[in-house]
Amino acid sequence: MAFGDYPAEYNPKVHGPYDPARYYGKPDTPFGQVKVGELGQWFGRRNKSPQSMIAAVSRAWWRWQHKYYQPKYAGIAGPLQIAIGCMATFYYFNYRTMKAHRQMKYH
Repeated sequence: MAFGDYPAEYNPKVHGPYDPARYYGKPDTPFGQVKVGELGQWFGRRNKSPQSMIAAVSRAWWRWQHKYYQPKYAGIAGPLQIAIGCMATFYYFNYRTMKAHRQMKYH
């Protein structure tokens, strides 16, 4: 599979129009239904290649887009999630600087 191609499992005659938020591979047991004893086998069946990781992130991004940004009457949840995510990211990057300023006296 090259960059920008459809997944190998996608068949337009069977699946209809392509949806980037859908996984077209063989269905497996959802993570919430896996028993503790079967957890190792479940993780062993996962494809851990970089391409599959990127595909999983892309599907999650499209699911989020379809839920929060692309509806006709989208609310404020999507922009708030982005704003809070940006605030948390910049707090993480600037934590050392803010930690150093805790003990400073400005008088």
